[in-house]
Amino acid sequence: MHTLAAQYLEKLTALCQRVAETQGEKVDRACEIIAEEIGKGKLVYAWGTGGHDNRSAEELLWRAGGLACVAVILDPGLSLMHGATKATKIERLPGYAKGVLDYYQIGKDDTLLLVNSYGVNALTIDAVHACRERGTRVIAVTSFEFPRSVPPGHPARHPSNENLHEIVDLAIDTAIPPGDAVVDVPGFPYKVAGISTLVNVFVLNVIVCGVVEKLVQAGVDPPVWVSANAPGGDAWNKRLLERYVGRVRHL
Repeated sequence: MHTLAAQYLEKLTALCQRVAETQGEKVDRACEIIAEEIGKGKLVYAWGTGGHDNRSAEELLWRAGGLACVAVILDPGLSLMHGATKATKIERLPGYAKGVLDYYQIGKDDTLLLVNSYGVNALTIDAVHACRERGTRVIAVTSFEFPRSVPPGHPARHPSNENLHEIVDLAIDTAIPPGDAVVDVPGFPYKVAGISTLVNVFVLNVIVCGVVEKLVQAGVDPPVWVSANAPGGDAWNKRLLERYVGRVRHL
């Protein structure tokens, strides 16, 4: 394997292994909460409050092996398709989050799985504040380390200078390092190859696995998508579509 590929694989493996070894209790608690919601017939919401975090959360929508009852928030303002620099400006725009949560009708006693690698921007912190006001539980997938590298008053920070992992009901630490990129290329002064999206998706899929396990143990039929490209997939998914189309907005 090429030396740089090996370096990237080593970093990725180490971060995923760290999650498995240090975040097990928190992941298990997140799975308990989400399984309980599903057992009640409720949806669980997911939102990636950043351009690439948005893509991490999107992995939970209409995904083979994923949960059909996860309503992913896909706000066009955060989509890189509609302008990457615009998405960054919206991440830093105070007051934007409330309107998005209102649009998706997230309210009292709902659960939001909030994915944000860096945990400092205005949209992310405002989302937590708005959830607190309406009685919505927030489970965060974020780095505890990254915010320590972002000084108070930095343009990326919420005016309060709060950190996501310190203000939510439950936070799972991805340990994404400052700068996100992790590979050193000889002769180039900056690290390359961002790693947060892959680690975020690892955590989210571990949560999916744990939720399905708990549902099975509780005697609840897990609403899991089967690949539409696999034999019998369309027939299996048809019954889930009948249940969730109209409830999960982006189906």
